[in-house]
Amino acid sequence: MKKAKVAILKTTPGTVLKDYERLCDLADIKNSLDPGAKTILKDNITWHNVYPGVNTTPWQLEGTIAGLKNNGFNDLVAVHNHTVVTLPEKGEKDLKFKPVYKKFDIPILFNFKDSDMKWIEYKPKFKTLALHKIFPDGIRIPDYFIGKNIVQMPTVKTHSYTSYTGALKNAFGGLLNYHRHYTHSWIHETLVDLLAIGREIHSGMFATMDGTTAGSGPGPRTVVPHDKNIILASEDQVAIDSVAAKMMGFDWRKLPCIALSHENGLGVGDPAEIEIVGDVEAANENWKFEVGVNFATGAGRVLWHDTPLKHLQKLFFHTPLVNLFIFASEVYHDKLWYNIKGKKVVSKWIEESPWGELFNNLPE
Repeated sequence: MKKAKVAILKTTPGTVLKDYERLCDLADIKNSLDPGAKTILKDNITWHNVYPGVNTTPWQLEGTIAGLKNNGFNDLVAVHNHTVVTLPEKGEKDLKFKPVYKKFDIPILFNFKDSDMKWIEYKPKFKTLALHKIFPDGIRIPDYFIGKNIVQMPTVKTHSYTSYTGALKNAFGGLLNYHRHYTHSWIHETLVDLLAIGREIHSGMFATMDGTTAGSGPGPRTVVPHDKNIILASEDQVAIDSVAAKMMGFDWRKLPCIALSHENGLGVGDPAEIEIVGDVEAANENWKFEVGVNFATGAGRVLWHDTPLKHLQKLFFHTPLVNLFIFASEVYHDKLWYNIKGKKVVSKWIEESPWGELFNNLPE
């Protein structure tokens, strides 16, 4: 396997757009994607509410688009996905993506709208680790994704189910439909399967990752924000995740999705085999992030992972009872936690962080 390359830059609010353009060049975006293919922009709306560290940032989106266009990739399209607890239309507006898409005249599609794309059965060449067991009647993917480049745009943050989340997890929403929650007990194996499918169907893959404000604790939504002033990019989805995870304080060998991807030749997970370009010393930072749980993620762990209640999954999540869990998560996160705690965090971020100030001053 060839040595992977990950670009890292330290950045500031005043230079971040140009830094993203430079980052894309350092990570060799021009040779990572097919110049003759349409390029899907896959942003990350983890939460439709404004909250630091959890969603693609407007400057990440704009800087990545500029980096693409500078290298001749002008046929761009944004694709949003839907989750049972996230409203992409609200997120697109409140997270200030709309002015960016309007500025560059980029169309917006939704993978859950039949008018935009269809879900078709796909038989991977890769011997899947989990998806064939989870979906015995057939694995389905959006037909629109086949033959196109894709650029993932996650942020640097922890996740209560996977310890960290990055480019591999960002493919989760795009390539799986409403029943993606079936996969949570085998989430690491699922991410490996999706990476393999992505490598089969996409004409090119690339990722930028925003750590200007990174998140630790009970992610992926109710994180504790930390200004880290870091941005990353790579063609190798495994390598960028491994480097970001290492900076957060995690050992790649203990993150099964990275270790299994590495073992299966789907990317490079071992930092010793990854070339760092840009601000090289930044890759040696250790933020000592910890993974936490809140009420909702704690309940999920009890039911999704190796506990006595795991055998009740089909009753809870493969029947209409799942709507009770969806409702509970929405009430906890959107109605209670965000109004009681989240808004205070956002206000503090806007008042005290230069990144919060930048966000607050951007056009809506």
